[in-house]
Amino acid sequence: MSSLSLAVTVPAFIPSPSQGVWHVLGLPIRAYALCILAGIFVGYWLGRRRWVARGGSATVLADIMFWAIPFGLVGARIYHVITDAELYFGEGKHPIDALKIWHGGLGIWGAVGFGALGAWIACRRAKVPFLAVADAMAPGIALAQIFGRFGNYFNQELFGGPTTKPWGLEIATDHRPAGYADFATFHPTFLYEAVWNLGVVALILLADRRFKLGHGRAFFLYVAAYTAGRAWIENMRIDTVNHFLGLRLNVWTAIILFVLAVVAFVVSARTRPGQEDIATGPAAGQTPATENPETTEPETTEPEAAADETAADEAEEAAPAKAGSTNGSESDDGSRD
Repeated sequence: MSSLSLAVTVPAFIPSPSQGVWHVLGLPIRAYALCILAGIFVGYWLGRRRWVARGGSATVLADIMFWAIPFGLVGARIYHVITDAELYFGEGKHPIDALKIWHGGLGIWGAVGFGALGAWIACRRAKVPFLAVADAMAPGIALAQIFGRFGNYFNQELFGGPTTKPWGLEIATDHRPAGYADFATFHPTFLYEAVWNLGVVALILLADRRFKLGHGRAFFLYVAAYTAGRAWIENMRIDTVNHFLGLRLNVWTAIILFVLAVVAFVVSARTRPGQEDIATGPAAGQTPATENPETTEPETTEPEAAADETAADEAEEAAPAKAGSTNGSESDDGSRD
């Protein structure tokens, strides 16, 4: 009996997707958009679980996210367009392309910054502690970024320099930057950042379970941990970006935010230990407490109030007369003495 052996060929690289857009009933379904939406969904799911576990109202958080998510998407695009303005403005460019978000180009710094602004506005309106919301959502933000990075994978963008490692990412010729046409595989920086962010999620969850992070410390930990990884991963990328003092602009942003986050974490830990109580009050969906009806005197109707006022006036008129009669009797008695 002859033996049959099957040979399985495993590519010595990560292949890129053959396509990133599918047409359904004439409508383009883009993988990039699906990854962003999936990230928003799972990020909110994790943040909601954490918020409810602390006693917060899921409905209240949903109302806050109704502000934060649109602000975050708009802010992500604004940051990208401002920091890469040469891609959309100038001779031979088309400014309308700045609105084509489906082609890629969302800056995480703008997403978090503007998203935080939207959440802060919503928290002010609902009288909910903003930093408690930021802490609840912190690991969810990092989780959402993991899914978002796979959108870059489908778009074949934001990769690193050439490599022959087994995990090198295959990039189609038309997606390779100028000067790299002869290289086929590159560092998959999207994957490096996704794995790093997975570690950030685990770090926040474990630290919060151990130390009960409150007053913004879980969020500050997220910022510090994410930027620490983003700084070195950003330096690996070869896409064309603006530089300042020899470093990519996003590297400077990561360094500055890392320092600010560490300082904020330390100050918060020293001045406001513990966690906020969100199990009561507006954060829990409760309206301000009213007086106990058993100890509160019943309200008086308008007719009853008018009757009481009339009786009081009559009593005041009768009082002087009674007082005069009493005074007269005392005078008679005094004349007899």
